[in-house]
Amino acid sequence: MQPLIEIRNLIKLFPAKKRLLKKQQFVHAVQDVSFSIRKGETLGLVGESGCGKSTLGRCLLRLIEPTSGSIFFDGQELNRLPQSQMKPFRRKMQIIFQDPYSSLNPRMTIGSIIEEPLIIHRLFPGRQARHGRVLELLDLVGLQAQAASRYPHEFSGGQRQRVGIARALAVEPQFIVCDEPVSSLDVSIQAQIINLLMDLQSQLGLTYLFISHDLRVVEHISHHVAVMYLGKIVETANVASLYAKPSHPYTQALISAIPVVSVDHKRSPILLSGEPAKTTAPPSGCQFHPRCLMVQKRCSVETPLLKGLKEKRTHQVSCLLLD
Repeated sequence: MQPLIEIRNLIKLFPAKKRLLKKQQFVHAVQDVSFSIRKGETLGLVGESGCGKSTLGRCLLRLIEPTSGSIFFDGQELNRLPQSQMKPFRRKMQIIFQDPYSSLNPRMTIGSIIEEPLIIHRLFPGRQARHGRVLELLDLVGLQAQAASRYPHEFSGGQRQRVGIARALAVEPQFIVCDEPVSSLDVSIQAQIINLLMDLQSQLGLTYLFISHDLRVVEHISHHVAVMYLGKIVETANVASLYAKPSHPYTQALISAIPVVSVDHKRSPILLSGEPAKTTAPPSGCQFHPRCLMVQKRCSVETPLLKGLKEKRTHQVSCLLLD
């Protein structure tokens, strides 16, 4: 099956603030990332804050232009298209933002916020038809019709995120980037939003890139998971394989930190030393080697490739220890 989304060797560099008499430096936000997502599935993208997850998601939608690499949507290479030809793809690819408080215009009613993309893309012509569509979308995300005439400040965080989801669904997209959509919500509300996203995926056949730093949430919603560190994918596999047998030292540390409820199952967290290196000067060799508890001499010199494990080729890891 041809993937709906595919990116190849994607790189994004940002110029850092230039200092007097110093050579221009660049922030290596995304470094040679490749993956694909099949129709109707969810790829969970996990990693620490600042590792490049959100930048990658925005590059994929061309909200940020990548430095190099290729982005394919249903076989069409997007990054070769001029911005003037991107509008049809904007309808097919949407985003749900992290902060439901700042992502909604406080001066617009909920109805106007959801209706705006319909006007931009000239869908449901006529005010009556658009209003009917707005009411359909409110019902789809679990909000009452009366919400259309109210303003964002009158709603809770979870309700606002439902509005953000309704806005993303307004133009009937095929693919949605969910950029940490539950990270600012209470745990009980997180579960409601995750279940809503899963129900919508099943009902509408949606494809997601789900960005998060919470591995419990990612395990619940994703079919496949990619682990990111300092702009690079260090491990990728289906959910069952990755959580049952994490193979990269960084993934092992992340999963060891997940709280365990069962009394019978005890797990000691793996404590990493130090902080991630500066993205303006990433380490040579394996970028994780300054913090790795199993580091060897060659790790600081040789750059590991992302390749499949011998016992399961679809489980890919970037680690010299597995050679």
